[in-house]
Amino acid sequence: MHSSPLAALCPAVAETRTPVPYPYPHPGSPHPNPQPYLRSKGRSARGLALSFTLPGDIRSALIGRTAIAAALKTHGLAPYIWPATLAVAELITVTARMSPGKELYVSLRHRYDALRLLVWDQHPHHPEPDMTTLCETRRRQALWLLAAVVDDWGGEWDSCQASPPLRGTKSLVVLPR
Repeated sequence: MHSSPLAALCPAVAETRTPVPYPYPHPGSPHPNPQPYLRSKGRSARGLALSFTLPGDIRSALIGRTAIAAALKTHGLAPYIWPATLAVAELITVTARMSPGKELYVSLRHRYDALRLLVWDQHPHHPEPDMTTLCETRRRQALWLLAAVVDDWGGEWDSCQASPPLRGTKSLVVLPR
């Protein structure tokens, strides 16, 4: 078992966790592209649409925050920057701890005067109902700060199993204007 102060939240994953090398340079070292290249293609009727995949590591939260902030600023949605970057950082950190070493998918959309943020992880389905309940409880408890911020903004959030044929857990945050 890999000993770390940031142990996996899922007890089944914690038993089989092995160290995963981080594919990006360590913080403080030069990064080939510290700011993601995001360019607005004009103000389309469809609004903001951004999707990307990140390594399943808690250090990916910085990359997610940077990309989300740049996209919101580029699309004239600066009032959303604080809650959205906090939400994506919390979701990435917790989902990376639920499925260490497995890629995370992040999607950001602005439609109908609301911002929608989705983080999907590849956390395996547990055949035992008790283990499933324990994982869901731990996920919700770890996301207490996200819940407080989303509630303060009058938004909603939830997590659910991905629909087949996909596997894993999808966490969705909706922030109204």
